[in-house]
Amino acid sequence: MLTARTYSVSIARNWRELYEAIWQPEIFPKWASGLTEADLRRGGTGWIADGPDGPIVVRFTPHNEFGVMDHFVETGDGREVHVPLRVIENGDGAEVMLTLFRQPGMSDEDFARDAKWITRDLRALRDYAKTLG
Repeated sequence: MLTARTYSVSIARNWRELYEAIWQPEIFPKWASGLTEADLRRGGTGWIADGPDGPIVVRFTPHNEFGVMDHFVETGDGREVHVPLRVIENGDGAEVMLTLFRQPGMSDEDFARDAKWITRDLRALRDYAKTLG
């Protein structure tokens, strides 16, 4: 079993409206820094992005009524990393939660770096949501 940490951000927007505005893969680069400059494009079995060590394949959960926005990243070395991402109701607003799994062989420093990265991305998502009509 992998060590897991879940991070969240509260967003002052109806959760269903937020989900509808952000679920498409094309929207992820607007707030997910790992995809901002990755030239995310459709291809083969999912979406292709330019990773630091070459192309990576990202599969996204299809549109659904539950606010599930999971994605699966094929790292190019035969591994696939599952990234659970949820939009849930939080009163009149929404809570967006992302779970980080510590991958086998990941150092404490790398795990902490990824946690900071996620926190920054969730804040960017909150800021992006403020720009939505």
